[in-house]
Formats: sequence, structure tokens, C-alpha cells
Amino acid sequence: MKEKKKKSTLRRILSYLTLYKGRLFIAILATLVSTLAEVQSPKLMGAITSQLFEDVQKNQAIQFDFVTKTCLFLIGLYGIQSLFDLIRNRILVKVSQDLIFRLRKEVSEKVRHLPISFYDQHSTGDLLSRMTNDVETLGKNLQQSISRALSGALLIVGILIMMVRTSLILTLVFIVTLPLSYFTTKAIAAKSQHYFRKKSKGLGTMVGFIEESFSATDLIKAYGYEDQSEREFVGHNQKLYEVSYKASFMTGIMLPVMTFISNLGYVAICIVGGLEVLAQNLLIGDIQAIIQYVRKIRRPIEELAEMANIFQASIASGDRIFEFLDMEEEVEAQDQALEAPIQQVDFNHVSFSYDKKTPVIQDFNLSVERGQSIAIVGPTGAGKTTLVNLLMRFYDVDQGSISLNGIDIRQVPRENLRSLFGMVLQDTWLFQGTIRDNIAYGREDAREEDIQLAAKQAYCHKFIESLSEGYDTLLNEEASNISQGQQQLLTIARALLSDPEILILDEATSSVDTRTEQLIQKAMKNLLKGRTNFIIAHRLSTIVGADTILVLDQGDIVEQGSHQELLDRGGTYAKLYASQFAEE
Repeated sequence: MKEKKKKSTLRRILSYLTLYKGRLFIAILATLVSTLAEVQSPKLMGAITSQLFEDVQKNQAIQFDFVTKTCLFLIGLYGIQSLFDLIRNRILVKVSQDLIFRLRKEVSEKVRHLPISFYDQHSTGDLLSRMTNDVETLGKNLQQSISRALSGALLIVGILIMMVRTSLILTLVFIVTLPLSYFTTKAIAAKSQHYFRKKSKGLGTMVGFIEESFSATDLIKAYGYEDQSEREFVGHNQKLYEVSYKASFMTGIMLPVMTFISNLGYVAICIVGGLEVLAQNLLIGDIQAIIQYVRKIRRPIEELAEMANIFQASIASGDRIFEFLDMEEEVEAQDQALEAPIQQVDFNHVSFSYDKKTPVIQDFNLSVERGQSIAIVGPTGAGKTTLVNLLMRFYDVDQGSISLNGIDIRQVPRENLRSLFGMVLQDTWLFQGTIRDNIAYGREDAREEDIQLAAKQAYCHKFIESLSEGYDTLLNEEASNISQGQQQLLTIARALLSDPEILILDEATSSVDTRTEQLIQKAMKNLLKGRTNFIIAHRLSTIVGADTILVLDQGDIVEQGSHQELLDRGGTYAKLYASQFAEE
């Protein structure tokens, strides 16, 4: 099964390379010219040695004219070889970088089309490792592999031809050592693949741990978790060290083993060659040529052997990349469209479970008309946020349906559906950029006055103006140069500027202080008019003005009504409100 998967990955990699067949053809031609130039040089140097030996042996004048012309011809060959090597390498660098660019683009596109459930089940670090380390490893390794494979294969063939033409016997002596080299390479390569795969996986785990640790530095320090975090890091680091050491060891052992086998070949060639010279079947310059050919042919053989390990790393990285690219995407085959205004939102006998085993929502029914504000409260795990996830089609219902204006949202493209919504979540999300760009994120054509109006309505204009750069203030990667409450206000301003048909507030005021919360509630009273609103809240004081309050428990509506109606009823909501009021 593993061998079948390996072949499948290799075919996928080769299919990408066919996109560059024109460039690769030119690279092959350049390699061929370079190889022809390279294989001629030992023969010419052997001819010089034989001529000098013959002149000395016969006690005659050295033929400097022959030596000079041959040396000049050698210099020309070396120049041609270097030029065409440069052409080949330039082309292969371009191909590898284009391939890296293409794979990164495909991975980035894939990220956009994967369902939310995928990210719930996979660590961020592992995904980052696939998008960065694995793509980079595959691209760079392919550059080395193609370069060495092209030059190595042609060089081996060319050298063997020249060796046979020079001395068949010495060529056979060399060939005897090749099976030993082959089986050694195969054994080491088979062993190394396993470690390279574990290394890629361990690197993903390490990146995920580091990413989580950096993003939660304040919590780690606040809870005194530094020592435990350090121990966890050491554990991950030790595992990565062990598999990296074994992978590197298997790669490093290849060259010494091949060198040992090569030395054995040199000894055999010198002994047999000496006997051939004594028997006058061979010139001394031919032995020099053969030794140079063997040295030259050992290099591509050793590189091809080393490339086998690089190839295993490429296969491991390619396997992880293609596994990600083959993940099931969100299917978009819908042909209906929703248009504003949205007059009606209906939940019809909705049931849902994340794992298809434990029900979260069961036979849920709700009808909401335009302009109504629906507050959803209940204990953790009651299904509050799940309702929003279903409404936005982050997940599809298992049974029943959700419809807008009578149209089942499963018949509507997600992009069209989500364009009608605005969201303010408990966990703020701001990107590295100016405050102006962050507010205008949901509306690219927003004018400056629109941005400032939204900021004023969200009560963040005043603090923005107090900053040295105002709306041009650059937020850092974690937006840690402003407070958590200010971050939340900016996300509210962003939602207001986008002016959605349906607004979702998921614990939107949980990160602001009481005074700021009161200001936001004053603004919301006017701003939410004419828009359908779903408000998820733990602070019951923030939803007293909602048209309808739903009290959820284990996915069911246990109570429903206005704030005063539910208080008069004296049920679950009244008890929750009383307990919070007592705490406050």
C-alpha cells in the first residue's frame, strides 16, 4: 500500500513537471552538450600523458606543439561545459521557483474552499508546515534532483562509452563494483524514507506548538505554565531531534559507503591496468584516462545515490501536500440566489450533530421576521453558537432546513449567503494594517466619512483620534498595541460599516468594560432597527431590549418570550437573570 501511494505521489509530481516540458527540453539539450564536452577531456589528457611518456621513453624532443594545441582545445571544452551548465542551472532554478509558486497558490486556493469542520480537526501548525516547509522542500529538492538526474544520467552513459572505447577490460573491472553500490544505495534509501516522513510530521507538530505558545504567551505567564510549556517543548523537540538525526544519519552514511566502494574499484583498476601496460595492451595514458573517467563517473553515481535520499524527502513532502490538496471541498452546485431585503428567517425541524453521534440541536423550530432582534441564551454547550454556524452554512443541517425568504440556504451559494451577514465575535480578529483598513475590511468602496461615521457609532472614534497616527495607526500582528476592548469596538465598527441584512453578535460585548458596554448598547438600540439580529450573550443585561429571547438547553428551546415575560414566568431565564444580578 505504501509503495502504491509512493508511486501515486511520484506521478503527481511528474504531472506538474510536464507543465514545463519546453524548458526541461532545453535543459536536457544544454546538459547533453555539457556532458559531451566533459567526457572528452580525460581522453585528451590521457593522450598528452601518453605522448610525453613516449617522447621521454624514446629519448626524443617533446612535441610541445601537440601539447599546446591539445591544452587550448581542453580550455575551450571546459568553457563550453561551464556555459551550458550555467544555462541548465538557470532554467532549473526558474522551473523550481515557478513550481513552488504554483503549489503555494494551489494550497492557498484550497484553504478558501475547505469547510470549517476541516480546521476544527487539524492543527494550525501542521497546516502552516505543509504550506511553507513542505512546499519549499519539494521545490528545492526537485531542482537538485532534476539537475543531478539529467547531468548524472547523461554523464554516466557518455563516460561508459568512452571507457569501453579506451579499455574494455578496465571497464569490466569497474562495472563489477556497480552491483555493490546499487544494493547499498537501495537499502539505505528504503530505510531513510520512513524517517523523512516522520520528520515532516514532527516538524508540523513542532510548528503548531510554537505557534500556539507564541499566541498565548500572556496566558502561559499568567498561569505560571512556563515550566510545563518548556517540558512540552523539550518533548516535541526531542522527538523531532531523534527522527531528524536518523534521517540525516541515513543521508550522511551514503557518501562514506560509496567512497569505500570507489576506493576498492581504484585498487582493482590499478592492478589490472598495470598488468595490461606490461603486456603492451594498453598505453599508460589510457590508465590515467580510465582513472579520471572512474572518478568522474563516481561523482554522478554518488550524487544519484545521495539524490535517492533527497528523493525520499521530496516524496514525503509531496505526499503531505497532495494529501491536503485532495481534501474534500465544500461543494458549490447551487443555482439560486438571495437578494435583499431578507423578510423571513425560518428554522424548520433542524437537527444537527458535529460527530454524527452526539446531538447538539434537536428538532429546532424558529421563525424570525425582518427587523426583529433575537437573543439566544443558555448554558455552555446548549447550542447557541451552533445555530449561528448553521445559519452561515459553516456546517449543513443533518435534518430539517433553514430558509431565508422561503429559500433553503443549501440551494444558495455560500458566498451569496454570507454576503448578507455581518458578524461580531467574542474572539476579535484584526489583521496587520491600519485602523482604517481594518474597519473598511468588509466594504472596499467605503469613503473616509463612512468609516468615521461607523467608528463614531461604535464609540471608537474618540480613542482613534487620540492615537498619534489616528486612523493611519498601524496595528501589529496581534493588534496588541491597543486594548482588548478597543479591538472589540473596531470589529463592531467594521460590522456597522458593512451594513448587513442580518447581524450576528456572538458575545460581542464580553471583552469591553461596563462603561463601554453601556455606550455600545445605546448605539445598538438605534443601529439595529430595520435589520434582523441574532444576539448570543451570557450577560443577560445586554439583551433586555431584544424582541424575543430564546433560552436553549441541549439544543431545545425551553423558554421563549420578551425579557419581562420571561421574568414574570419565573422559569429558567428568571433564575439565570437573578443569579447574574446577584453576582453583579
